[in-house]
Amino acid sequence: MAKQILIVGGGLAGTIVANGLCRQLREEVSSGSVALTMLGATETHMYQPGLLYVPFGRMRESELFREQRKVLDRHVRFMVDPAKHIDTDKRVVTTQSGKTHGYDFLVIATGSRIRPDNIPGMAEGAHWFYDLEGARKMRDALATFKGGKVVININVPHKCPVAPLEITFMMRDHLAAKGVLDKSEITYTYPVGRVHTLEPVAKWAAPEFERFGIKSEVFFNTKSVDAKAKTITSEEGTTLNYDLLITVPPHSGQQVITDSNLGAGGWVPTERYTLLREGSSNVFVVGDTTNLPISKAGSTAHFEADTIVDNLASLLKEDRWARNYDGKVFCFVETGLNTGTYVWFNYTTPPNPGPPSQMIHWFKLAYNRLYWLSARGLL
Repeated sequence: MAKQILIVGGGLAGTIVANGLCRQLREEVSSGSVALTMLGATETHMYQPGLLYVPFGRMRESELFREQRKVLDRHVRFMVDPAKHIDTDKRVVTTQSGKTHGYDFLVIATGSRIRPDNIPGMAEGAHWFYDLEGARKMRDALATFKGGKVVININVPHKCPVAPLEITFMMRDHLAAKGVLDKSEITYTYPVGRVHTLEPVAKWAAPEFERFGIKSEVFFNTKSVDAKAKTITSEEGTTLNYDLLITVPPHSGQQVITDSNLGAGGWVPTERYTLLREGSSNVFVVGDTTNLPISKAGSTAHFEADTIVDNLASLLKEDRWARNYDGKVFCFVETGLNTGTYVWFNYTTPPNPGPPSQMIHWFKLAYNRLYWLSARGLL
């Protein structure tokens, strides 16, 4: 009887796992001794990091999408039928259509979602770039913006750890290119006592902000937004006026995780080295879905997915564990519209951003084009 591998979620992490397993288990999959099924939420696969460029006219919407079926190996049984309930005791996943899928190994890759609705007034008063509709609205707002007070408001948790810095530096360059920087004031808010959670990144970014005349307001945990008065207020009692409010909204995990009692907030408790759900030997968790205290980023999902592929293939082929995940994360950081830097770190090595350069920006643009090879597990 075929070993059933069920992947819940069709984003980057789940896609890399599916394609990687098909490659490493080619003989077993072809013979029918291993079967792979993916439950996705949509027919299309979106390159989410590309949304950052849409408001500035640096990437077309059509460049963000591919058919999910064409991104996946042909041996993957792919269905657009999102999971509604996951029963890890019975090893059964029930979908929204009412179908049930049993499994021998489960990979939970349900990802995260933005929750501007969690903060009163945010949906009405703020712009963001974390979904296509938001990126479109932000693009329209930038097209008509003639200068004024810009507040860039960061909430946690959120995915892509460096996106708050990228949008701030890119906004500064955009206003300069538009000729309204001298009529504008940029204020960046962050919920802890520095401008980034990662201390080495904060120590690098703070003087960069100062050099570019970007103000910062730390210990700013957003309480509410008043869209009519154009103000944003923190739990600490600070109120800022704005003409344009750009936010990184708070994120949560998916509803299926909370409905299945798999983790508070939609984050699944995950063993940091094995990427197994805590207390499990056959349920892996990957990407944004984990509760690990590391960045929710595309590179994190990629490195985690590669680890899971190696271990699942090794378990099925040789009944042994292959390797542990070391917490590796690598992020390009746009420091404007034409320059960039990068950070990499793991569980034991802190990040150390280098001097920005145009060459690193070009590397980031090149990776934007190579993403689809990455999703196929070829990079």
